[in-house]
Amino acid sequence: MIITGGENVYPAEIENVILSHPDVIEVAVIGQPSQKWGESPFAIVVPKSSDVAADAILSFCDGKLARFKLPRGLAFTDVIPRNANGKVLKRVLRESYPGPAPQ
Repeated sequence: MIITGGENVYPAEIENVILSHPDVIEVAVIGQPSQKWGESPFAIVVPKSSDVAADAILSFCDGKLARFKLPRGLAFTDVIPRNANGKVLKRVLRESYPGPAPQ
């Protein structure tokens, strides 16, 4: 769970919306540190092709999620790390995408 601005945000809800985008194969959502909100949602996406733009996916989410649940950023990757049982290794993702440096 991600706590942003005192609100609970479940990554699965955001992941389901992004997965409904026709150019997305796989997605994982993590919380990144935020000076203003505590944490902000951040999406890691495996796209179907290299033609898809991050802005297009983020715009796709607008109107389908509450404003505080919208990802504040998005990164593309070729593969999302999983353990032997197929569970997404969100700890590894948080280490790979630490977010902005604290000020």
